[in-house]
Amino acid sequence: MAFNQDYLKTVVPSQLLAERGSNLVVINPGSANIRIGRAQQDSPLNIPHCIARRTSQVPKRNVQDQMLNSQVTTAQHMERERAYDIIASLLKIPFLDEEVPNSSYPRKMGRVDAYPPQNNKKEIPFTWTEVFENTPPPPPSSGGDNSITNGETSEPPITKENNNTMELSSGERKYKEYICGEDALRISPNEPYCLRRPIRRGHLNISQHYSMQQVLEDLQTIWDWILTEKLNIPQHLRHMYAAILVVPETFDNREIKEMISIVLRDLQFSLTVVHQEGLAAIFGNGLPTACIVNMGAQVTSVICVEDGVALPSTLISLRYGGEDISRCLLWTQRHHQTWPPIRTDAFTKPVDLLTLNKLKESYCMIREGEVEAVAQVHSYEDGMVPGSHKSRLTALNVPPMGLFYPTLLVPDVYPPPPRSWFNDYDDMLEDTWHMDFPGTGAFPMWESYPIFQSKPKREDNIGLAEAIAKSILSTARIDLQRKLFCSMQLIGGVALTDGLIPAVEERVLHAIPSHEAIDTVEVLQSRTNPAFVSWKGGAVLGILDFTRDGWISREDWIRSGIDTRIRRKYKDSYYLQAHTMAYINS
Repeated sequence: MAFNQDYLKTVVPSQLLAERGSNLVVINPGSANIRIGRAQQDSPLNIPHCIARRTSQVPKRNVQDQMLNSQVTTAQHMERERAYDIIASLLKIPFLDEEVPNSSYPRKMGRVDAYPPQNNKKEIPFTWTEVFENTPPPPPSSGGDNSITNGETSEPPITKENNNTMELSSGERKYKEYICGEDALRISPNEPYCLRRPIRRGHLNISQHYSMQQVLEDLQTIWDWILTEKLNIPQHLRHMYAAILVVPETFDNREIKEMISIVLRDLQFSLTVVHQEGLAAIFGNGLPTACIVNMGAQVTSVICVEDGVALPSTLISLRYGGEDISRCLLWTQRHHQTWPPIRTDAFTKPVDLLTLNKLKESYCMIREGEVEAVAQVHSYEDGMVPGSHKSRLTALNVPPMGLFYPTLLVPDVYPPPPRSWFNDYDDMLEDTWHMDFPGTGAFPMWESYPIFQSKPKREDNIGLAEAIAKSILSTARIDLQRKLFCSMQLIGGVALTDGLIPAVEERVLHAIPSHEAIDTVEVLQSRTNPAFVSWKGGAVLGILDFTRDGWISREDWIRSGIDTRIRRKYKDSYYLQAHTMAYINS
């Protein structure tokens, strides 16, 4: 896998990706979704990062990996209402409990047929996942309205009649032991499965209800399933492949080490290397210096990169993202009584969160004035045909403004695990000393691994504009600050929100203190899908990293972990060889 440097000076990156990308797999794990694919692909698979395992627990817990207490405190409720009214004033819409003047219809009871649909896309309901093994393919649906367009085989919705048939014959049929990806989110609540999400809010989702061993087993199972079933790379062929791990900046060293072990020891890749999302993003868009604003489903992070080197002191992590906007959409509609009278629970019914995400992506935007739309809202009761409710959704420009006023989102519904899980080196290693490895017996993997100091991380409950300004201004160099303020890049799924770019530019400019000599800000358009920029950059880095200093072989990792005597360690991609950066810009 070595490269000839003279050849690299003449070949274009797209040609390199085509030639060398077939045996490189890029893995970009996120809290809610994982982006994964061969480096030669134009775009990765984007799969919900979750697994549902069969359970015999009574009473059955629908989800194992989150706190089910989703009640909002009185203080949070008051702060949320205040944030709503501030946003309403900015957007020039009625306040939270204000009725539309000069109208015979109160705002909460507006006529549904008075508002045209916002788009022409027909809302198609999700269907319950088949949970039995060796099930013959379902007959084609005649109406075409009851299939899910997720690139997989369509299934008719489970009706009461055919559900009863399944129950009668279930004694002769075998449940699947686990179900991964979106199928795991579409399992009927009355089936014997418990949903797990191994990563939550940018960290391994370890808690008293979800042990480290379970988290790591679930990660390995999900990734193995994707590689085998989606990428057609069975385990016995993986020695021919290398893996590029593109990890969020929120991950700690211990978490990265565990993922390296999954890739090399469990999934049996021959080589792996680690890069961070912020740095990979500049390679994905081909810009050496930028302020990377990464807006995912559960975490938003800001970090500055100068000439191919990420600046760790500028990193700010914010505990909110796209899923919080989706839940805020539900709260807004319920307050205005525009949500149909159905049981929607984004915490214990994953299919309801899927529904809210879909509505958010289709209808939410940022712009002044009232933004309303007629949409089909689907309800999912246990084992029944999805219900369809034509509803007038209102104040659709309010939820995404929660990025700038996070008290609107009430994001801290998932308490983070104790920091001792990540900071206490001895405690964290306690269960590692007894791990078994094929042919080697128990081996202390980390015995020779140096203890790296945690990189500076800040988690602030501040708005996005303040976080961007704070991150850039922390560089303390006016020339760099001016360059960064004019080179902001919005990446992640939330970056696709209509109207977000001008909103960021306007609010960042206002967030800069008046004594700072900055008068211009600009968000640069992404050259590729913002949701996949870091994954694409990871593919480019894997091809261009011809020095191979950061690559770790499976044999070295299993035999001795990291041997500091030969100066081999996983690549801390805050620092990158200058000649690699120069090549990407040539």
